Amino acid sequence: MEISHTIINLIIFVLAVYVGYHVVWTVTPALHTPLMAVTNAVSAIIIVGAMLAAALTTGIVAQAAGTVAVVLAAVNVFGGFLVTQRMLEMFKKKDPKAKAGGRA
Repeated sequence: MEISHTIINLIIFVLAVYVGYHVVWTVTPALHTPLMAVTNAVSAIIIVGAMLAAALTTGIVAQAAGTVAVVLAAVNVFGGFLVTQRMLEMFKKKDPKAKAGGRA
């Protein structure tokens, strides 16, 4: 008995969603920034894979799915960088003059 590749891919997708959900919602706030950096790296790998999938397939549905995957992964990468930058800004020391409203 042979299992279809579609079923195997669907099982991997469901497991990835389950693990991703639990990783994101159970991580402590101190680990959010390193987690975001790793997530951005993984998303960059996903972009490369989606570009290959979109370019090497011949079916229009597969090309459209690859294009959508590239767009969604790109949104994830750029959003991750924006969130990481904002979190790093929160840890910087504030200038005492800026705290006092800019008056010297």
